[in-house]
Amino acid sequence: MDEQVGGPGAGGGKMAAAVAGPELRCVGFVGAGRMAEAIAQGLIRAGKVEAQHVLASAPSDRNLCHFRALGCRTTHSNQEVLHSCSLVFLAIKPHVLPTVLAEVAPVVTSEHTLVSVVAGVSLSTLEEEGAMVMARGRHAGRSDAELLQTLLEACGQCEEVPEAQVDIHTGLSGSGVAFVCTFSEALAEGAIKMGMPSGLAHRIAAQTLLGTAKMLLQKGQHPAQLRTDVCTPGGTTIYGLHALEQGGLRAAAMSAVEAATCRAKELSRKSLADCTLPPAWGS
Repeated sequence: MDEQVGGPGAGGGKMAAAVAGPELRCVGFVGAGRMAEAIAQGLIRAGKVEAQHVLASAPSDRNLCHFRALGCRTTHSNQEVLHSCSLVFLAIKPHVLPTVLAEVAPVVTSEHTLVSVVAGVSLSTLEEEGAMVMARGRHAGRSDAELLQTLLEACGQCEEVPEAQVDIHTGLSGSGVAFVCTFSEALAEGAIKMGMPSGLAHRIAAQTLLGTAKMLLQKGQHPAQLRTDVCTPGGTTIYGLHALEQGGLRAAAMSAVEAATCRAKELSRKSLADCTLPPAWGS
């Protein structure tokens, strides 16, 4: 069974009740980068799995040390992860995927649940108020998806979407962290230009973004409605909004998401073209 996570899956049907039980003996990670570490940390903190029941593999100790700091087990053998764990996250970069798949293919069985983690979803998107999407592979059933969603909700919001929308999520949420940081920086620099101390300006800008995001989520309003609510006729906000429109902020933001999504699709196609799955995986 296989599924894909973007910000980023798969689940094992017979393990649906195993999240807190002995059946989920071990959760494996092939690849030990920031994304894998964030997921492992979220699962452990939420009590979904004990640290000693997490096994991660990587070619060197550079990233494995972070897993050891969490109390997890580590190895340099990808096959060992598959031998030890039935639920395995493939958290590797696209260009090494073909090599890794060829390596682990001989030990993959129908009992395994493989979760492909999309590259480009940053650690920030998984922390506390993070956002992820997941798409089922053709061998994954509803119970598989429910298990993975239960696990990943320990890391933040997790929603199931069609596979075609995973790349869009990368452009919106994965890359969006950088877009929002750029906007926060610009807000702060505007205040600095007008005479506010730098540290204070950046703190207030970040708090403004946080407060606004919470209001949007809690009230469930369209952003345009909230914008209208705080926009007094002839007041400061409408003058500022006019300046943003003159600068093309809305079009630039839309173009940024479009460009990031298109690049994600290109990388997905390249990864697919480079990857020839063993016959047993395509059956």
